[in-house]
Amino acid sequence: MAEEKKLNHEQEANPLLKQQPPQQPPKAEQTTEQQDRYLGWTADGLPISHGSVMGQPIPRSPWNSSACACLGQSDHFCSSDLEVCLLGSVAPCVLYGSNMERLHSNPGTFGNHCLHYSGLYVIGNSCFGWNCLAPWLSYHSRTEIRRRFNLEGSCEALNRSCGCCGSYLENEEQREHYELACDFATHVFCHVCALCQEGRELRRRVPHPGFNAQPVLVMIPPGEQTMGRGA
Repeated sequence: MAEEKKLNHEQEANPLLKQQPPQQPPKAEQTTEQQDRYLGWTADGLPISHGSVMGQPIPRSPWNSSACACLGQSDHFCSSDLEVCLLGSVAPCVLYGSNMERLHSNPGTFGNHCLHYSGLYVIGNSCFGWNCLAPWLSYHSRTEIRRRFNLEGSCEALNRSCGCCGSYLENEEQREHYELACDFATHVFCHVCALCQEGRELRRRVPHPGFNAQPVLVMIPPGEQTMGRGA
């Protein structure tokens, strides 16, 4: 019996014999690769929830709040909505600069957009008696927000609610032309309400650029070493 075990051991250890690969345990079925996507942000820049499979398009959705909802909603963004309302009423240039800063996620964009808006605001009120020039600059932000988050436009919202614009929405290109005109009209006739609505939407969807700052690792070189002679 001992000789048979020794023979079998020598046959297994012989390099000339065909070695069978070790059996591996069966792998578990691979699940579909998913990508975590933040659906919203808190006032502190933290994500609310995750979802969406990689490659899945963002569905068309309405705005988080209507243009007439001055104080927003009674959720954890209540204080932020109050700040947006005050800025829109007292300093719309600051609110517009803040919106563009969040939208482009670049801290340097606040000053540029705020100054340009302020210049048009002063010229419009001085020459025409009302803010008629700044909407020509600011309505592009509404279009950019709507396209980025796939939000419903005014024509599509009316068609969904009462079906009065169905004949005008024949294809995507025509719909976009009408939505551009509606974005411009919203900023001209309801300028402050449009800025506040965009501010509430951005604060729920995009964190402040300051929260995206990454810590910098500083490498300190070692001090100069000297070799001492033993006593």
